[in-house]
Amino acid sequence: MEKSGKKNQADAKEVMAKKPTKKEVAEITAMLNYLRMSPKKVRLVTNFLPGNEVEKALNYLRFVNKAAVRPLVKLINSAVANAEHNFGFMVKDLFIKTIIVNDGPFLKRWQPKAYGRAGMIRKRSSHIKLILGVSPGAKKKTVKQETEQMTKNQAAVAEKEVKPEEKKTEKPKTFQKGRDQSFKESKGFLKKFFQRKTG
Repeated sequence: MEKSGKKNQADAKEVMAKKPTKKEVAEITAMLNYLRMSPKKVRLVTNFLPGNEVEKALNYLRFVNKAAVRPLVKLINSAVANAEHNFGFMVKDLFIKTIIVNDGPFLKRWQPKAYGRAGMIRKRSSHIKLILGVSPGAKKKTVKQETEQMTKNQAAVAEKEVKPEEKKTEKPKTFQKGRDQSFKESKGFLKKFFQRKTG
């Protein structure tokens, strides 16, 4: 019994030694659930994206005139943020592996039809799952690069902040007597002129 127990401990140590300490990440996921748009309409946009680099896909979406573009751009940006923050990958090393658009629950609404009947209207929704792949040979961000990017972002924010300008005190406009009278007269003349009935 003692020998079998020692063998089990030795086997367990070997297994632990063989296991890698850190897993290499090959996929980054982002989800968008309950989008109030039919999956058919979303798929019209997503069918062209898989296999493209993230930057190319975002550039392509800029020129597509569909309502599904806006939530898709947000979803891609969210996945990129996940990759940068959680795993330290650069945007240029990411590509769109797959986009899965599934049916979500639909709302039931009714429309009156002939002979007192009611026809159902299905207001569909969709669930989108985006998987980003990492190109082979991609390097993770170093601490130095992250600090440089942070300083750039802080500098950009500082430039946007505008100092409040001192309010200029303007003197109230005063008309001279002669000018003031002529101004009033001319205003009254125009008023009368445009109120005349013609024909």
